[in-house]
Amino acid sequence: MVSHARWKFARDEKVAQGIAESPEVERRREEISLAFDLGQAVYDRRVALGLSQTELARRAGMTQPQVSKLELGGTVPTVPLLARLARAMDAVFRMELFGSSARVRFTDLDGDAPEAAGRASGPEELEEPEAVEDRAPRVAQG
Repeated sequence: MVSHARWKFARDEKVAQGIAESPEVERRREEISLAFDLGQAVYDRRVALGLSQTELARRAGMTQPQVSKLELGGTVPTVPLLARLARAMDAVFRMELFGSSARVRFTDLDGDAPEAAGRASGPEELEEPEAVEDRAPRVAQG
């Protein structure tokens, strides 16, 4: 399977060579790219909070396979689902559109964006103390 970064690089190389795509293919590529970006934003926030897919699914009224599919870019979520995910992750959903590009992220309610997995200093510093107390025991990612 080709990574999202390689896919974007290959597409950009074709564009640079002047290989044009039909409007339908271009529209579909933008939709796929947005699905990947949305999935990455959900994954980044979930990992920064130390939540399993199962726990996020429980909080958002979803199933673990639905969360997995979303994080892998297999679906473009609806606006109501994005709102549920933001509430489930104690976050604000932000989406900036410019041209054919988009930047999406979930930020803390105070406006700070937690670092992506591996760069965060720990979920304790990213959550409000009340949220930690209310959380059910973590379940291994399913």
